[in-house]
Amino acid sequence: NAWWDFVVHAVREGRRLGVDIGFFNSPGWSQSGGPWVKPDQAMRYVVLPETRLSGPQSFAGKLPGPEGPFQEVAVLAFPAPQGEGVLAPETNRTPRKIDFESAQPFTARSITVLLVKAVNVTAELLSSEDGKEYHSVKTFTVDRHNININVGPVPLAPVVAAFPAVTARYFRLAFSAPCKVGEVRLSPAARVESYAEKALLKMFQDPLPPFDFYTWPLQAEPDTPGLAVAPQQVLNLSAQLEPDGTLHWDVPAGEWVVLRAVMAPTGTKNSPSPEEATGLEVDKMNRAPLKAHFDAYIGDLLGRLTPDERKALKHVVADSYEMGPQNWTDGFAKRFQDRYGYDPLPWLPAMSGRIVGSADQTDRFLWDLRRLVADLVSREYVGGLRDLCNGQGLKMWLENYGHWGYPGEFLQYGGECDEISGEFWVNGDLGSVELRDAASAAHIYGKPVVWAEAFTGGIPFANSPRDLKARGDWAFCEGINQFVLHVVIHQPWEDKRPGVNAWFGTEFNRHNTWYDHAGPWMDYLRRCSVMLQRGLSVVDVAYFIGEDAPKMTGLPRPELPQGYDFDYINAEVIEQRLQVKEGRFVLPEGVSYSLLVLSPSKTMRPELLSKIKELAEAGGVVFGPAPERS
Repeated sequence: NAWWDFVVHAVREGRRLGVDIGFFNSPGWSQSGGPWVKPDQAMRYVVLPETRLSGPQSFAGKLPGPEGPFQEVAVLAFPAPQGEGVLAPETNRTPRKIDFESAQPFTARSITVLLVKAVNVTAELLSSEDGKEYHSVKTFTVDRHNININVGPVPLAPVVAAFPAVTARYFRLAFSAPCKVGEVRLSPAARVESYAEKALLKMFQDPLPPFDFYTWPLQAEPDTPGLAVAPQQVLNLSAQLEPDGTLHWDVPAGEWVVLRAVMAPTGTKNSPSPEEATGLEVDKMNRAPLKAHFDAYIGDLLGRLTPDERKALKHVVADSYEMGPQNWTDGFAKRFQDRYGYDPLPWLPAMSGRIVGSADQTDRFLWDLRRLVADLVSREYVGGLRDLCNGQGLKMWLENYGHWGYPGEFLQYGGECDEISGEFWVNGDLGSVELRDAASAAHIYGKPVVWAEAFTGGIPFANSPRDLKARGDWAFCEGINQFVLHVVIHQPWEDKRPGVNAWFGTEFNRHNTWYDHAGPWMDYLRRCSVMLQRGLSVVDVAYFIGEDAPKMTGLPRPELPQGYDFDYINAEVIEQRLQVKEGRFVLPEGVSYSLLVLSPSKTMRPELLSKIKELAEAGGVVFGPAPERS
């Protein structure tokens, strides 16, 4: 209560002094959670414990489930695909290689590496007829160097590589450096390459994913139909599961796999915050739990203030996203079917690494899954939080990108908020994509103010306005027109100088030696902001970011000559907001572009392709490679 008293006092003082107040939507800076979030309101992902049954038999037994709380999704059964359970015998292992040898020629189509600890090496699978001369089959990366759950709820997710069938007596898996791995399954079974990444179980493990990280080359199709799960043969046994997890089923003849699909919390928690204010991150694809979170925290503050006292409270704030993915929520299957026109449940075996239908169809299902997750994170989380704020007379202020496992699309994500912000640090390269991301989202969604968390980072007390000015000017040129100085920390003591400071920020506080001399620079920043917020931004080129998700930033290729400017643009805006007038691509608010540059992606939905054709026929100039397939 003492802490809440301080917050209430700040809001009241803001009203007295004419200072607007913005309040974070959660303890910590990332993202939206707390001890009030229950497991069935949290971010969740699909877990697929499986049971093998031989028929015919009358089965009555309890199906396995994960430890801890979970909710049922479906119980599915399908004939066991060929090759499962058959493994090449391992004969020798060192830190640099693993050998396999069979008495008879062995046909392999996939290799699965199970991990016991963090590792990051290049691996090469080789085959040999005589055990002496080896030939390369597949080179791939075994990379699980970051095992924090904010880059995926399965920290040591299996690494899977697939390849056209190879038959040999001898195989070898060689590593680029000494390492320790768990079981290695060299198998004739067909598996989905990188299925953990495709199903959002394991994300890019560093802050800034490359533009094309969540795209993969086409996988070779299985050479025998029985290697894949036929979607029409997947049985939904959900009605036969009792509340305690007991399944009753008359198993038909043959070998069957039973999947008990459930959704369990990812375990991600808000951070950094004191223990008593830390809890599960709220579901990012569902407005019902989001409202419960909003009421428990923002609602608590509002309840402590009279309507008159809260007049200074103007914004609810969400920082950059750093809390990782989820891939399911309540009602997700229906939303999926409404969106795409087919039932996702028969395709859930793909999330265990199995090919369903064909390799191409499996990848398409997983693409649909990732795209819908990104869309719901934008509309249900950001849009939901915006609507909750607006209902209380507040605006939502958002940094529209994410690091460490970001599951969304940065432009659409930013388009759903009221106020968009970028971020730049004094040192390092943070800001190299974040500012352009924010400015682009603001321009294409018609938001006139583009904020930036400004001058974060740095070495304590090493910078003065002379050192900071050039960095600020660069930020203005990237499209920013309003700064939030980072950071101004309250200094309650006169005898403690230079005062209370964080490791991540420039000291814009009253005890800094240049504080009383910074007036002219502050006047300059204010003047720049006022001028840059007038009129419309003049931008020459719109770079399409493609439709693949997740997507953290665009790709400005080919590069523009010096003196030209660009924005990123997404499919949603092209389809819904873009027109051609007098040869220029024009948005409703008046921002326009002379050129639309397509992404290097080989895929595009027919609906979007039709709209781009329409824009080109109206006189718009489109540059870039034509897509090859949907």
